[in-house]
Amino acid sequence: MILRHAAPALLGLSMITGPAQALDLNALSEAEKAEFGKQVREYLLENPEVIIEAIDILEQRNAAAEAAADKELVQANADELFNDGYSWVGGNPDGDITLVEFMDYRCGYCRRAVPEVASLLAADGNIRLVIKELPILGEASVMSSRFAVATKQVAGNDAYKQVHDALLEFSGEPTEVTLRRISDGLGLDSDAIIAAMDSDQVTEEIAQTRALAQRMKISGTPSFVLGTEMLRGFLPAAQMQQIANGVRADQS
Repeated sequence: MILRHAAPALLGLSMITGPAQALDLNALSEAEKAEFGKQVREYLLENPEVIIEAIDILEQRNAAAEAAADKELVQANADELFNDGYSWVGGNPDGDITLVEFMDYRCGYCRRAVPEVASLLAADGNIRLVIKELPILGEASVMSSRFAVATKQVAGNDAYKQVHDALLEFSGEPTEVTLRRISDGLGLDSDAIIAAMDSDQVTEEIAQTRALAQRMKISGTPSFVLGTEMLRGFLPAAQMQQIANGVRADQS
């Protein structure tokens, strides 16, 4: 791109090197290379929009390459993303497209995403939701996720969803006392849930999700997989709906 716009510099240089050598940079002498560099620099200083244009094209190419790489990651890890056998499934379980959310209870953007995801599911009606616990924001995050996963393993999916929602609204520090208060308030077996929090089964589930996130090159929450598309960060419902519509169009 820069060389195309720098044609005036090349034409000027051809007066020194001859037309046949004007585009062959490897054939230039050091003095000719210096003259070429000088003329290109002068041209770019006079036409800085050329640099902006080149940067825009580079960013577009990088974005396209990253999107293609993300699709390959989704395809390579599809079984664990969509059907791992342990993650909570909601929305429309028979939906034609799946939204996977990697989340952390201490993540402010994960909390902001709650109404957006709910709005998307309600408006679309044909999206299956998979929640994956990815505690990455410290020990409080880990403790909250252990409590949620233990609830699912001890009391089932409905109880998990209740605890999941409560933890996303909870603003205090997760301790045994505060977590017990949450489960007591929901009428759950707090003793059994607290006892299961440090079990090997809970540890293994969180470790498997963390390993999957690493393979997917996920470094922050919330992160989503919507059909074949990776969505790295918070998005409003309307934008996610557009992506879902695009995924469906590609599949049809």
